[in-house]
Amino acid sequence: QLQLVESGGGLVQPGGSLRLSCAGSGVTLDYYCIGWFRQAPGKEREGVSWISRTGGSPNYGDSVKGRFTMSRDHAKNTVYLQMNALKPEDTGVYYCAADPRSRYCTSSPALYDYWGQGTQVTVSS
Repeated sequence: QLQLVESGGGLVQPGGSLRLSCAGSGVTLDYYCIGWFRQAPGKEREGVSWISRTGGSPNYGDSVKGRFTMSRDHAKNTVYLQMNALKPEDTGVYYCAADPRSRYCTSSPALYDYWGQGTQVTVSS
């Protein structure tokens, strides 16, 4: 069974950076669409970045484009989210997730069957 574990969250000042990691175990992440999502209190879960099984360029939500970078280390079976120029509105619980069956990878949380436990990111002065 695929298991996902996020790490790297924490408290950071506005304008700072964090790198989140999503470590997969049990099954190679190459077989799944992989997405990063976040959820702030009182807000719906939104797609941050997602990447296809083919290893193409990641896609990004409009609110993070130009500031966040998604990458993967195939040898380590790990996906990363580098977050730069962080803003208070980036605060939330960040999740990685895997979609085992969609032909096209999307930002819809409903299509992802496997989820990590989440890691808290707080951007505040």
